Amino acid sequence: MTAAAVSGPYGPPGLAAGGGGSANLADILERVLDKGVVIAGDIRINLLDIELLTIKLRLLVASVDKAKEMGIDWWEHDPSLSSGARPHGPRELAEENERLRERVAALERREESTP
Repeated sequence: MTAAAVSGPYGPPGLAAGGGGSANLADILERVLDKGVVIAGDIRINLLDIELLTIKLRLLVASVDKAKEMGIDWWEHDPSLSSGARPHGPRELAEENERLRERVAALERREESTP
């Protein structure tokens, strides 16, 4: 979400609190889910300039459709979240890796042969 997407304390210009039209929670939620918002932060714990712990936080809030549009669909492949997902063993992962390598090689060959 950019600064231009939300200006003013409660939303876009013209939606002042108590004014002619006010942004309600549903409008704000719809905008956040439609556009998506990323919150990032780091927590570091140091003792006498010795780093003891670093926690990197990354939070993405978006609709399922927007997440899929961005290429994020891990919940569809997680066996604990989706009944259609299968657990991948080492053999399946190795086979998938080999298939992907073959596809990349084919794409690279096609790109080299294109003038």
